Amino acid sequence: MIEQTPAFKALTNLAKLSRSAAQDLPSQEEAEVEWNGLGFSLLGKHFVVPMGQVSEIIEVPSYTRLPGVKPWVKGVANVRGRLLPVLDLASFLGARLINPTRRQRVLILENQELYCGLVVDQSFGIQRFLSEAYRSDMTIDEQSVAPYLLGGYTAGSENWHVFSMVNLVEDAEFSSASKV
Repeated sequence: MIEQTPAFKALTNLAKLSRSAAQDLPSQEEAEVEWNGLGFSLLGKHFVVPMGQVSEIIEVPSYTRLPGVKPWVKGVANVRGRLLPVLDLASFLGARLINPTRRQRVLILENQELYCGLVVDQSFGIQRFLSEAYRSDMTIDEQSVAPYLLGGYTAGSENWHVFSMVNLVEDAEFSSASKV
């Protein structure tokens, strides 16, 4: 049998006292599930893109205009050695071209088949909404935007429309940027 020193006995007693005074952990309440997306403004409205549909957000880079393309194609920019087509999303949706502002940002879409940047009025970064607050029936006045929307969320007094980049990319008009 191991001889117990006074220090060991003191630690053993302290451990027993701690266990007897310990309280149970509070019962775990059901966690509220959140939906996250990247927020941006366009046409005076707030939108949010599902996470994973935008790979990066950058300031509007310098770009070179291209001949023979539709007016919503701003041009092509060199972003870290890659040529990025820069597209004006508001103009594509039929809004008049507006003067650039310092708040404008480019949402970069990138997958195996596509690499392009969409100019939006402003970026708000990651937005979080309770999943239970989702409304599939949220509508918008601008009919040109409707085919790309997947419902939305309300946060305070602001409606955030879920904008599907997948639906945008699958649009035949979006895929044909040349005037021919």
